[in-house]
Amino acid sequence: MSQTHTNSRILTPIALVRLALGWGAVVVLALSGPLLEPPVATPLLVSALAVIIGVIVLCSFGVVKEAEQLAHRLGDPYGTLVLTLSIVLIEVVLISAVLLGPGEHTTIARDSVMAVSMIILNAVVGTSLLVGGLRHGDLRINRTGTSSYLALLVPLLAVVLVLPVMIGQGGAYTGGQAITVIVLTLALYAFFLVRQMGVQAGDFREVTVVPPSGAVGVTATSRPAIRTVIAEHRSEILARVGLLVATVLPIVLLSHDMSALLDDGLGRTGAPVALTGLLIAVIVFLPESITSVRAALAGEAQRVVNLCHGALVSTVGLTIPAVLVIGMLTGQQVVLAESAANLVMLGVTLLLSVTTLAARQVTALHGAAHLVVFAVYVLVLFS
Repeated sequence: MSQTHTNSRILTPIALVRLALGWGAVVVLALSGPLLEPPVATPLLVSALAVIIGVIVLCSFGVVKEAEQLAHRLGDPYGTLVLTLSIVLIEVVLISAVLLGPGEHTTIARDSVMAVSMIILNAVVGTSLLVGGLRHGDLRINRTGTSSYLALLVPLLAVVLVLPVMIGQGGAYTGGQAITVIVLTLALYAFFLVRQMGVQAGDFREVTVVPPSGAVGVTATSRPAIRTVIAEHRSEILARVGLLVATVLPIVLLSHDMSALLDDGLGRTGAPVALTGLLIAVIVFLPESITSVRAALAGEAQRVVNLCHGALVSTVGLTIPAVLVIGMLTGQQVVLAESAANLVMLGVTLLLSVTTLAARQVTALHGAAHLVVFAVYVLVLFS
């Protein structure tokens, strides 16, 4: 396949429009900087914030689109890893912009991780299992790989959101404690990646029901070796990675303006502080949520698990160490201790997740239960 043909398949009109809008917004905001200095008139603030968030969401869809294409090309678990890491990069950028922006946002990392946990484990998983179960009936997952995700999430979320309630100062880790948490979290996540892409790669692949001699068995679908795939499609992979980076950069550059305007706007409305974290989580995971629901409709239950739980493991395993490092370098306090009500919601969510994914087959009823828990979380958020 010629290089020209490859580029024409990747640089589609939609991809070019996303690039033009993203970089165009960056230029416009750079030229109109004085107009957005506080205090900003309410109509202008709302309009500018809506445009910036819209462009960020549009570019996020572009990032996820390219990451999804790489995911299909590389196959699981490598492809899904590319997708989740792309999402985590966007989240780290947005959280950092808010943390370092105007106003007091010492809890933004905590609020974002909590919101991401509730959105992924309840809203996205619940919706995916509901629609997938209604269309295909009982869904099968690779329980060994799924159990691996949960085995990481329990200690990681406990260290990030629960332990700071009991130790540290003012809900934040001290310098020595933060360094220990960073090292342990990254070490566990790195070991997970080595196993996921190595000897346990088969535990994260889609399963297929095969009826040999009337019995029902589960076997992992086979794919070419990753080195073979890269060698055969090197040009396409490099081109998609380049487009992915070019689409991420406008998000990075726009995030500072979004942070300043969002802080001003939410301050005027008197909205809960945690709403900023929820908004970031929605912006970041909207494209991947749609991807997960599509996978469920296609009957790809393990892909739903890889997308959702893999994204959350990456979020906690990478976002929190990154934010803690930023806090230490800039002198910003990073408060991670959660409220009692949210800790209850987190415990219920993890228990329900273990119960759901330990089943031999997951159903639409499991999905409905997760959606109810998410609705209760929203109720707690505004209480």
